[in-house]
Amino acid sequence: AAVLPPCVLCSCLLPMQLCAVPQAAPPVRSFQIDFDRDCFLKDGAPFRYVSGSVHYARVPRAAWRDRLLRLYMAGLNAVQVYVPWNYHEPQPGVYDFSGDRDVEAFLDLAAELGLLVILRPGPYICAEWEMGGLPAWLLWTADIVLRSSDPAYLAAVDAWLHVLLPKIKPRLYQHGGNIISVQVENEYGSYYICDSSYLQHLLGTFRALLGPEVLLFTTDGAQVEDLRCGTLQGLYATIDFGPGSNVTEAFGTQRYVEPRGPLVNSEYYTGWLDYWGGPHASISAALVAQGLANMLQLGANVNMYMFHGGTNFAYWSGADFKGKYEPVTTSYDYDAPLSEAGDPTEKLFAIRTVISKVLSLTGGRAVLCSGRRIGFITSPVSLSAAWQAQGFVLYRTQLPRDILAPATLRAPPHSICDRGYVMLQKEYQGTLERDGQTELRVKGKAGDMLDVLLENMGRISFGANFSDFKGLLGNLSLDSRPLSNWLIYPLTIDAAIHQGWPHAAQTKSSSRSRAGPAFYAGTFETPGIAWDTFVKFPGWSKGQLWINGFNLGRYWPQQGPQQTLFVPGSILRVGCPNNITVLELEGAPPNPSLLFLDQPLFNRTINHRLLDKE
Repeated sequence: AAVLPPCVLCSCLLPMQLCAVPQAAPPVRSFQIDFDRDCFLKDGAPFRYVSGSVHYARVPRAAWRDRLLRLYMAGLNAVQVYVPWNYHEPQPGVYDFSGDRDVEAFLDLAAELGLLVILRPGPYICAEWEMGGLPAWLLWTADIVLRSSDPAYLAAVDAWLHVLLPKIKPRLYQHGGNIISVQVENEYGSYYICDSSYLQHLLGTFRALLGPEVLLFTTDGAQVEDLRCGTLQGLYATIDFGPGSNVTEAFGTQRYVEPRGPLVNSEYYTGWLDYWGGPHASISAALVAQGLANMLQLGANVNMYMFHGGTNFAYWSGADFKGKYEPVTTSYDYDAPLSEAGDPTEKLFAIRTVISKVLSLTGGRAVLCSGRRIGFITSPVSLSAAWQAQGFVLYRTQLPRDILAPATLRAPPHSICDRGYVMLQKEYQGTLERDGQTELRVKGKAGDMLDVLLENMGRISFGANFSDFKGLLGNLSLDSRPLSNWLIYPLTIDAAIHQGWPHAAQTKSSSRSRAGPAFYAGTFETPGIAWDTFVKFPGWSKGQLWINGFNLGRYWPQQGPQQTLFVPGSILRVGCPNNITVLELEGAPPNPSLLFLDQPLFNRTINHRLLDKE
């Protein structure tokens, strides 16, 4: 056979390339509402989601894949995600999207696992999160009116949204991403101001930054009065309610403002939150499964809040005000289908069975097996007590005169926000409380140092009492004579511990009483593994715990119901000592030790004799 010269070969191939059939353009991606058929349309076809809430801010980054994969394997096709503003902008104009705060990485991981996203970027989110996600520095502006058309508030909101939303836009479903809808504000109908101009401003900002195609929605309670102030034309109105509600009546409320369109429960409560001093929340798996089945039989779209609750690490837990201040526990287990540590519960399998009858499951039971956790004891732990006048905010003054007979140290009502640990000449005198004890009896000499260590237990995250200022809000008095000349020390304890203190310092054991605020430091080694565990505080009172510089949150076993703190295995070290730092605020046991368990304990509380869960 003749061999063509190279030039001839080229001339023969060229016409074939020019004549090749061009590839078809990729289909146009869209996510819309079909008001004629009362459903969502995904790429033009009817679509229904069954979603679950997972908060990346409550889960260590090392566990994100595990939690999302378990959600996917349970048969859900979407995950609902909050974005806490204060988690990303700790100071005005200072932004943090690194590490555990890398929301873009979380969204991309969800896409990788085949999950759609329902995004709730606020600016207010509630979520039982510190100040509902709003930064506390907003309160630096005198007389600011939060969640309103107040120009000072809107300026801060606009600056934040111009940072956040451009990160979101490329991940919208219309642009090839996995975000199918975005909520504007949150449960605004439950807020007292009822400022429609504020919602209109947010709508304009979201449209300007995300484009005209994205589906924007609101969420409010299933009461007509909530929907009156929480909804706005141009935002699709959805509702939230739990398994004890009448499903038909609840969706009838949604139909009050949305006569046509898909039925949506944006927060179907699989459990509930816990407050310090209250019972551990528990809702039966059968009741939750039946409510889910009833909604799916109506063709509704459902997001389960929470699918996995996680943990309020550090100081991120919020609070409620229901006649009194009620701070939320560190654990956000929520009695959810996935436990605080990510283990499947009876509720998860009940939900999975319901979903399997409506939607095709994604398969694979093996991934839902319980993970292993470690349990061991460090008793007695070699802890050295070194008293430090450190905490969150320290107020210091001196006694103005000799107090030879005990005098009454009194705080005005509601001026201690939230707990004040009183020391006179470094000796613990007792605790003043926001809605509790406001008086102590003290005596001393003129010039004696009086310290009040103020602890912020979390800002209110829901309702009208939103400007929840912290610290000493009114002057203390001695036998009705006001004290003066206060010095105020804001204390950055986390930064010091993160940098290695007190383990890197030459601390010495103290012979002082174990009552009152003090730091305790020690080490332990894991038995060749670094899995999740829970730490118990036998004999301890109340305080904060760090392991290897990671702030695990507040413990308060005397108050309950939470008796343990969750310790993610990802923060533990293998083959070298793990550093423990404890700030005990009221009094440590005579022989301080910590006990590591393989399961959490939610025991009886001081106010409730019922043993809820153990």
